[in-house]
Amino acid sequence: MSNETKTMNQQGFVESFLSAGSDSVAHAFKKSSIAAIWFVFLTFPIMVIKVNTIEKTVAWKWENMAYIALAIFFGSFVWRWLLAQKELKKDETKGETKVEALLTVIQTTPLIKFSLLCLIGVIAVVAPLKFTFLSSKFQIFDLYQTNIMVSCLVYVVLGLGLNIVVGLAGLLDLGYVAFYAVGAYAYALSNMHWGLGFWFALPLGAVLGTLLGVVLGFPVLRLRGDYLAIVTLGFGEIIRLVLENWGDITMGPSGISNISRPGFFGMKMTIVDSTIYMYYIMIGLVIFTIFCVNRLQNSRIGRAWLALREDEIACQAMGIDKMKTKLMAFALGATWAGMAGVVFAAKTTFINPASFTFWESAIILSIVVIGGMGSIRGVIVGAIILILVPEYLRDFAEFRMLLFGAIMVLVMVFRPQGLHQPWCHFHLRPTWSCHP
Repeated sequence: MSNETKTMNQQGFVESFLSAGSDSVAHAFKKSSIAAIWFVFLTFPIMVIKVNTIEKTVAWKWENMAYIALAIFFGSFVWRWLLAQKELKKDETKGETKVEALLTVIQTTPLIKFSLLCLIGVIAVVAPLKFTFLSSKFQIFDLYQTNIMVSCLVYVVLGLGLNIVVGLAGLLDLGYVAFYAVGAYAYALSNMHWGLGFWFALPLGAVLGTLLGVVLGFPVLRLRGDYLAIVTLGFGEIIRLVLENWGDITMGPSGISNISRPGFFGMKMTIVDSTIYMYYIMIGLVIFTIFCVNRLQNSRIGRAWLALREDEIACQAMGIDKMKTKLMAFALGATWAGMAGVVFAAKTTFINPASFTFWESAIILSIVVIGGMGSIRGVIVGAIILILVPEYLRDFAEFRMLLFGAIMVLVMVFRPQGLHQPWCHFHLRPTWSCHP
């Protein structure tokens, strides 16, 4: 009897899987067939036709068309089943998932929390170093991996800075790259004209970013939503166009080259040593950023940002100064962008306006949204996914951005609230705090 029941359950699962999102199994096969044919039609020019411009020949990759058709046909069944499962879960009382329960245990157990942090810290410190073990050299990160990790850490800082504006204060800023550009050009120009070093330019970039954040904050004090997004987008484009057309000062599209790398008490460093040194600088800057953002989030101004995000009118009714709160969000968010810009200029030793397009703002905003707005850990995970994944997908050549887009779609469909959401707990007293 148990075997018959097991067989019936398996048959029921197979039938529900095949007919998910459809009236019947036949209808599901029809929908999958149409999806496969339509997708083959859309991808035919780029997946089947291969033109060799050097030899002036055309190769027809018909097997690619078959692979695509089969992948879409069977993948559509999985997609509809996952969507059906998602809809079913909406009507159920959702408790903590295993991952969320594990994170809660780690967060609430000091021994586990600090042990894990120490382990991560040790791995991060020794990752770019070479070790000899049993007559063989061992290294976690080579030069290339260290370099892309530096880029990832720069975007972590940028994401945490934008998280103040978008995630905590709820102000949609599409021109965040402008502050990033100001920090980079501040270091590049001061280094070119006056020989200013990296360590003097780092606080200078932060101060200029703060001032520019205040300048942007004043005109948009009464704006919110789409109107705020449009104004900040225009602000970012204005900065980029100024950098591109003010050739006498910014060198225009040609950019500024030979920017000095960070120094260490006058020591001469090779490219490898300089890259590793920059990696450790970024580790320190990320730790400093996480500490500051965490303290800000649980401070009085942090609670004011959260109140502003939830309901601006109620926030004013409770006596919170809306103007001061918004200006603080723009200024502090821009501070981190200015410092990240200085690091970017020192890392690449060359900058031009093409490095600060709207695409950069979109990537930074995607890091915040995919990671989870208001979440520090979520921003870090989002930066790792959006920056490191495309790099490690380079083996797929022209398909890597297609896979990158598919990953983003999957996250936004099945995890629209972000990969990690900060949770808040309330006390009997009228105070509350958030755990990022």
